[in-house]
Amino acid sequence: MDASWPEAPALRRPRILRQGWRELTFLHWAVSPSTVAHFFPPGARPDTFEGRTYVGLVPFRMVGSGFPRGPAVPYFGTFLETNVRLYSVDTSGRRGVVFLSLDADRLAVVAAARTVFGLPYRWAAMSHGADGNDHVYTSTVRHPGVRASSRVAVRTGEPLAAGPLEDFLTARWGLHVARAGRTWYLPNQHPPWVLHAAELVGFDDRGLLASVGLTGLSRPPDHVAYSPGVPAEFGLPSRL
Repeated sequence: MDASWPEAPALRRPRILRQGWRELTFLHWAVSPSTVAHFFPPGARPDTFEGRTYVGLVPFRMVGSGFPRGPAVPYFGTFLETNVRLYSVDTSGRRGVVFLSLDADRLAVVAAARTVFGLPYRWAAMSHGADGNDHVYTSTVRHPGVRASSRVAVRTGEPLAAGPLEDFLTARWGLHVARAGRTWYLPNQHPPWVLHAAELVGFDDRGLLASVGLTGLSRPPDHVAYSPGVPAEFGLPSRL
C-alpha cells in the first residue's frame, strides 16, 4: 500500500452524480477471505489486510444527492442509509467495495438505484439521533421477504490518526457490482476522511447481517470509527 493510497485518483469526466455522506459510523469485523469469497462478482475478489478481509456495517445520513451541477434533488436527495459491505480488488488492481445491502428510508430511491445501477437497495424504516458526542441509528427492513433490524449506538471521541488499517477500510475509490451478466466498476472521489475514535455503547443486530448471508458475527466488531463526513462525486462505470 503506497503513500498515495488515502488520496483519490483523478476521476475522469463526465461526472454523473454527487452526494454528501454525513455522520457515519464504521463497524468492522475481520474475517477469513475464504468465508466471503462467494459474494464477489466475476473479476473481483476479497481485498486483504494482513491476511484478513473485513465486513463493514455503516449507518449514516445521505444529504444533497443530485446531478453534478444544479440544485440537489428535493426530498429524495436526503435520506438515511445503512449498508453492509465487503472490500474488493479486481484483476486490474482497482480497489473498491461490494455491497451486500444498502437499506434506505426513501422508497423511490430504493427503486431507482435497484433499476439503474443494479445495487441491492432495500426499503427500511430508519432513524438517527445525535446528542453531543452520542449517536444512535436504528433500521427496520421493510423489503419483501426480509425480517431484520438493527440498532447502533456510539460515543465519539478525539480525532483518530488514520493508519494503514483505517486507510484500507475507508479509502475506497469505487464499487464493484454485477449487472446484466457482467461486472462493472463505478468510480468515485472524495476528500480524505476525517476520522474520530468511537466507543460502541450499544449494538443490537436482529438479523440484519444474517439477512445478507453473513453468519458467525455475534462477537463485538474489531474496529469502530466515526466521521462527520465528506462530499463525494461519481464518474461513469466501466466494464471489467
